[in-house]
Amino acid sequence: MYNGSCNSQVFLYDFGMNSKALISWIGNTDLKAATGELRSGVGPIANAVTKREFDEVHLLSDHKTADTKSFAGWLKEQLGIDAAVWPVKLSGPTRFDEIYEAATEVLRNLDSDGTDRHRTFHVSPGTPAMGAVWVLLAKTKFPAELIESSPEEGVRTISLPFEIAADYIPKRDIESDDEIRRLTQGLPPEVPEFSAIIHRCQTMKTVIAQARRVAIEDVPLLIQGESGTGKELFARAIHASSRRSQGSFVEVNCGAIPAELVESELFGHKKGAFTGATEHKVGYLESADGGTLFLDEIGELPLPAQVKLLRALQEKKVTRVGETKPKEVDFRIIAATNRILLDEVTEERFREDLFHRLAVGVLNLPPLRERPNDLNLLIDHFLDRINADRKSAPGWEHKNLSPGARNLLNQHPWPGNIRELSNTLCRAAIWSGGNTIGVDQIRQALFPVKKQLPGHDAILNRSLGNDLDLQELLAEVARHYLSRAYDEADGNKSAACKLVGLPNYQTFTNWMKKYGVKS
Repeated sequence: MYNGSCNSQVFLYDFGMNSKALISWIGNTDLKAATGELRSGVGPIANAVTKREFDEVHLLSDHKTADTKSFAGWLKEQLGIDAAVWPVKLSGPTRFDEIYEAATEVLRNLDSDGTDRHRTFHVSPGTPAMGAVWVLLAKTKFPAELIESSPEEGVRTISLPFEIAADYIPKRDIESDDEIRRLTQGLPPEVPEFSAIIHRCQTMKTVIAQARRVAIEDVPLLIQGESGTGKELFARAIHASSRRSQGSFVEVNCGAIPAELVESELFGHKKGAFTGATEHKVGYLESADGGTLFLDEIGELPLPAQVKLLRALQEKKVTRVGETKPKEVDFRIIAATNRILLDEVTEERFREDLFHRLAVGVLNLPPLRERPNDLNLLIDHFLDRINADRKSAPGWEHKNLSPGARNLLNQHPWPGNIRELSNTLCRAAIWSGGNTIGVDQIRQALFPVKKQLPGHDAILNRSLGNDLDLQELLAEVARHYLSRAYDEADGNKSAACKLVGLPNYQTFTNWMKKYGVKS
């Protein structure tokens, strides 16, 4: 079976749950064994699969395609082993950064298919750099058994009586980027508010460069991102970099205002305009005159208030509740949401005209799970802040993280993003009685992760009754996403399977046949 991971072909097979998996690079000694050039023995990989029992074998290869296929065929013919082959392009077999990224990508692809694997990394095949990467990954982000093999000693498990902290950063991820230089060319010096955004990965560098560029343009801005990704932090930094920095920054959480008070809070009201209006009130829009209005969670705004907000933005005038004479206002609006507003427009929960009025500039903040090389930097930042905030508390001891605790944090997907990370570290520090936060304290502090399909309400909350056909519902969903993926991938099933989370192109093909999707 075929999958296009690691920029090349991959031959995969369907495996069951709780599977024992051998994962290894193909080394020169293995290739020599397949061609009969090896004077003694069968090579490290064949040695391992004959001495240990594995349900699946995954082999990474930076060799020529013909050599790789020949070795896989030899394993099949001589030992009956159907190996999954993951070809990888390296500029050199000792490039630690490229080896690390390639191995990490393969392991993430394997994790995405839902199989519960007991991983075994074979450190003998390949270069010393390849073996070193397996050790690093096994002791940090991808816990695994480590084995080595030789003709003299056979196959043995490597026992490493120490832990490694998962803070390695591939070199290419911290190198300068031409796009970032282009975006920041000619901009004024970065304000402290941008410096306070903790990061070092390329994705965040690009987003910050985009934010600095849009900050000097006095246009409406929409910031999209999951809860806890730092939308307010970006809004404040953009305000501080704008020509309105001397004006007010007025923050409004649209989801926290009772529906019956939204118009009064946003636009103000006249004394006596309604029961309880005992005095004149200046609304948030007026308060932001000359500055920036930050409407957080704008997707929560009721439709009637959206109509009035749109009119205020178009006319640059505000009319208080109970009054007829409008007042001119001049502010910049920055809106933020953890929803996908275009989906909200489709479902008629958000006005399309207001969306296009807001989305002149758009920033998409990545979730923490897409910023793996920022995680340790954020961990250290929050731990330093926790220690500084509590240093005068009775009985407080300065907290450090054990390597195992840090690795556990690195393995968590962080659905609550940066906010969840900060709170987790705070809880763990409280549970820790001594000066070291260990694995047990982190495990207690972490919340279990519940997997949930996007848009699950539209699928799961349909009315029960004679009109509900569960099989047809499932088929409808499958046909929809299979067709979309196939079209967006221009008919490339290897690319399409990745778009819908299927493990390989053969599974994608089987699903297309099952649900009648034409290729």
